[in-house]
Amino acid sequence: MNTLVKALAGLVAGPLFATGALAHDHAREASPYIAVENEPAPKLTVDPPIPEGLAQGIFWAQYRVENLRVVPVFGAGALTTSPRIGHLHITVDDLPWWWAEASGNNTIDIANLPPGPHKVRLQLVDANHRVFPGQEVTLNFTIPARQRADNGGHAGHSAN
Repeated sequence: MNTLVKALAGLVAGPLFATGALAHDHAREASPYIAVENEPAPKLTVDPPIPEGLAQGIFWAQYRVENLRVVPVFGAGALTTSPRIGHLHITVDDLPWWWAEASGNNTIDIANLPPGPHKVRLQLVDANHRVFPGQEVTLNFTIPARQRADNGGHAGHSAN
């Protein structure tokens, strides 16, 4: 009986220890306490816009960044920070201006877009606003025409 208990304990404990080791080997981010030697290149992944938002005239797209922390720190001194830091530049419809997304909340939110085709460009940049090679994503999408309310589009007003 003692041998059976030991065998069962080994079967239960083995996967637990292995799971802990796997979790450590597959951490999502580098530790902020240790400089990273030979950091791999940063990578930006952007999901398609969320359809429920488009139906309301809102562009919502989630993004993920690997091998870089999105933080509001800028300038030449920040270029040597390890783990690496940076942010996103966002441009809408090829307009000549852009804004920086440095909150790291992993969702871009652009409201009040008029119906019709649009384009949003996201660039992963370093603390000095230089685009990391190959880290630009452009999303083309359409905001559908919205139906007017029964009261002629004047929400909150009565016909009296």
